[in-house]
This record gives sequence, structure tokens and C-alpha cells, in this order.
Amino acid sequence: MGLGFWTWTITIILSLFFIGMSFFFKKKADASFAHYAIAGGTLPFFLLLFTDIATIMGVGNFVGHSSKGYEIGIANIPFVIGEQGAKIIFALVFAGFAAKFTYKTLAEMMNDLIVRDRITRSLVAILTSSIMIAWVSGQAMGMGALFSTFTGADPILMILVFSAVFIIYTAVGGMYSVVWTDLIQGAILIAIAVWFYFQVFNRIDFSYSTLKSGLADVGSGELIQMNLSVMEVLTLFVTGTLGVLAAQVYWQRCFASKSSKSASRAMLISGVVAIIFTILATISGLIVKIQNPTLDAKNAISWLILEEMTQFAALAFFIMIFMAAISSASSLLHSAAVVIINDLVIPNMKEKEDAFYLKLTRVSVVVFGMFTIVTAIWADSIIDLFSLAYSMAGGGVVPVLIVGLIWKNKKTSAFEMGTRNSRVSVWGARTGILAGAVVSLTIGILWGVLASVIMTIAFSKFLPSKETMIS
Repeated sequence: MGLGFWTWTITIILSLFFIGMSFFFKKKADASFAHYAIAGGTLPFFLLLFTDIATIMGVGNFVGHSSKGYEIGIANIPFVIGEQGAKIIFALVFAGFAAKFTYKTLAEMMNDLIVRDRITRSLVAILTSSIMIAWVSGQAMGMGALFSTFTGADPILMILVFSAVFIIYTAVGGMYSVVWTDLIQGAILIAIAVWFYFQVFNRIDFSYSTLKSGLADVGSGELIQMNLSVMEVLTLFVTGTLGVLAAQVYWQRCFASKSSKSASRAMLISGVVAIIFTILATISGLIVKIQNPTLDAKNAISWLILEEMTQFAALAFFIMIFMAAISSASSLLHSAAVVIINDLVIPNMKEKEDAFYLKLTRVSVVVFGMFTIVTAIWADSIIDLFSLAYSMAGGGVVPVLIVGLIWKNKKTSAFEMGTRNSRVSVWGARTGILAGAVVSLTIGILWGVLASVIMTIAFSKFLPSKETMIS
């Protein structure tokens, strides 16, 4: 029995298992919209840790970054450190703060604590959802390409198949099925990843000098050099950092935590794990370059697996990527659906029963999932897709968030749910978000952040909200 047979068999078994798990937790998810969205704010440390790891370590971190390593070398590392190191910044600065509250989304928190405005809330929701679209699409793209390489099947067909699994799995069980399945996925993923990278780095005898000389031998010695300007390095770092700080999926897990300490520790550890494995993925691309310097970059790691390793290693790699893809996709689809209903639908309609919001969220999972399929088929690069979303959301949302939290009405008062304590006004928030997003996309994220901060403060001073003028 060949690799194709075992790949199909593993795919079917794992898909049925994940869908079965989601039905197992359906009753708990149906308890309320809050339970479906954030598990009622009851998640302990061990569940948070593994769901953070499983969510972070998606296809992009294994396949996408290895492709970038093959293509541009260690110049990819500043983006990696910014993107993955942001989890550590988030853990140290924001996770404990967020875990004090039981909001369902970042947009809801900003609306309650910083600026009471439905339009601003909608803008934040749209921009943060763009990151979810990019990430879910990236998982589908990666799995479609990998499965096609392993079995010869049409990658578009496999994008449709994997997306169907993501959608069903997410719609049924909500946060409970996501985190409990991530516990299993995260543990298996780490074990296989450690074993796999040992096999890859063994090819250069775990030696930097061997890597360097090997690249020189194939005429790619420049890949081992950081041939970027200070501004380019800073841009890559800021793009990754701000994009992650705007990601709803991480805020949502903090809101779901039963304690601030659990949220901070889980995100800190998962951030360290992410940095290590993603840098290893980038360097793996360089190792493939030594083995075969004429590949299409997106097929680099797949070629190494199929042509240079045993069938057992290939199947282990496939299981690792499948685990990474389905855990990330389910978490991100879930987060996106919650954002859409919580911040775009509920604030703009008459109050309904909780069961109605639950049903609507599940419908949103399906609709959102279908949209990500289109994005996955349209996009050319997983990492480029991430960068686009990171720039738009990070440059628009994060500066307004930070200004809003620092620039208080009452400096000595702590933030409390139901109490607005920020000098950022309605028009300050709107213009800051839009200016940051547009400038980040057209000129660059560093200019976008600057524009967002200036516009937020300037418009808040000249057009303050009524509450600010009264205080």
C-alpha cells in the first residue's frame, strides 16, 4: 500500500474523529451564546495552553515559512520574530488585562471601554475579520497544495474538501470542541514537530557552517545574509507584531480564561514555542535549497518529504500539517463567526433570544467558510495573504486601541466593564482606524501607525465625545 492510500485513509479517519468530537460537545455549546463563543469564561490553563499552541502552529508556520526560507532566506526571520514574538508581547501586556473581562470580541471591548460607537465597532470587526479570512484561507491553501503533492489530486478539490471539514467541525461544537480537540492536536503536533525537525537538521549535521557552505555551493550564499535595510526589517517586524495584536482569536481565548494568570502563562509559553518552530521552518527551507535549488518555493518542503525521506516520515509530516491546519482553521472560523454576529449583527438589530444568536452564529460559520474558500483559490501565497491582512488590521485597529487604553479620562481609575474611561472620541476612533488601514496598505505600515495615532488624537481633541467634554 502506497503513500496515496495511507494519506487518504488518515485524512478520512481524522476528519471523522474531529467532526465526532464536535457533536460530543454540542450540548455544552448550546447552553448559551456566551458558552458557544467563550466557553462561559471557564477555561483552565492546560486547555488554554494547547489551544494557543494548536491555533498558532497552522500550515503557514510549517509550509508557508519554509517556502519563504527557500525563497528569501533568513530575511524572513524579522517577520517571524514580529509575528510570533507578538504572542509574548500580548502575554506580558494584554493577556492578563483581557482575562479580567468576559467580552466576546476585541471590538466589543473597545466599544465598551474606549468609544461607544456602532460604526467604530463595525470597522474593528471588519478589519479583525480580515485576519481570520487570511488565516483560514491559508490553512486551506496549504492543505490543498500538500494533499495534491502527496496524492496527485486537484488542489482546488482538496481545498473544498478540507474547508467542508473545517466548517462542519466549527459550526457544531463551538469553543468547547475547539479547545478539547486542540488539547489532543497540540500534544501530537509538538511531538511530531520535534522529531521531524531533528530529521531535517540532521542533513546539515546541525551545523551553521555546513548550511552556509552548502548554500554557497549551489550559488545561493546570499540567502544566509540579512540583506535588508533597517527600515525593511522594522517594517516586517511591526507588520507581524501589530497584525497579531489585532487578531480576535487570541483576545477571545483570554476572555474565555477563568483567570488572568492562566491566560498570560498560556500565551507566553505558546509564543516561545511558536518562535522556535517557525524559525526552524524558515531554516528548513534553506536546507531544501541545498538539496534542490531549482524548485518552485511553495513546493520546497513537500519535495523534501517525498523525495528525500521515508514513507513513515512523509506520513508523520502529513499528520502534523493536518493537525495544524484543522485546529487553526476551526479556531479562526469560530472567532470570525463570533465577530460577525457579536459586532456586526447584534448591535444593529432588535434584541432577540439567545438561541437565535446561536443559530445565527452557526449560519455565519458556513457563510464565512465559503468566503474563505474563494479567497484560498484566488490567493497566490499564504504568507503574502497574511501580510496583507496584518497590515490593514494592525495599522488601523492597534494604534487606536493603545491610544485609547493609555489616554484615560480618569488616570487613576482602572478599566471596568460598563464604564468608558478614554479620551478617544467617536470621530477620533473612526478616522484613526480608517487612516491607519488605508495608509498601511498604500504606503506602508509604519506610516499607517503614525497616521492612525495622529488622526486619533487630533480628531479626539477637536471633536470630543460628549462624555469627554462633561468630564
